[in-house]
Amino acid sequence: MSGLIWLDANTPLPDPDYALAEGLLAVGNDLSVARLQEAYAKGVFPWFNEGDPVLWWSPDPRMVLDCTSFKVSRSLGKRLRQIARE
Repeated sequence: MSGLIWLDANTPLPDPDYALAEGLLAVGNDLSVARLQEAYAKGVFPWFNEGDPVLWWSPDPRMVLDCTSFKVSRSLGKRLRQIARE
């Protein structure tokens, strides 16, 4: 398999091993719960600008944040509260 995959609602996401060098794997506008569950289970995530097609990414390497051990710093907590008031 080579080149970028264009998805429709019935096309499964390809294996992340087929991502381009920068991590782009596929393009398609389906952001359904089922699609997101499929993507996250494969280590794939959507990243795009509003009004543009949804781009599906799986860069290697990528960061994985363990939310169970994540601690919010005082400065980040302060900034988040500021944003919430805006």
